[in-house]
Amino acid sequence: MIHGSKEINNFDEKLTCEGIIGDGCGGGRLFTINENKLKAYDPQSKTTIILLENIYKPISISKRGCTIFITCKDENIEFDLSSMSKLNHNL
Repeated sequence: MIHGSKEINNFDEKLTCEGIIGDGCGGGRLFTINENKLKAYDPQSKTTIILLENIYKPISISKRGCTIFITCKDENIEFDLSSMSKLNHNL
């Protein structure tokens, strides 16, 4: 995956996914895990924001609709872009 930002180009492809326009939330943005943080990069404004911290041993990331799915060695994380919060299924 090659994009115009040096910041995004330095990230691991397995830990980066793209929001598809019309897919729900985050269309056109890139989502990546770097330095134990889930980050969103907007190529239009060239800004990056941190969405979630304390992500350890990430293996992969994917997005479907408004949910980002992160597979880590010791846990699976779901992050809801519409509420900007980590989903907790243990309640």
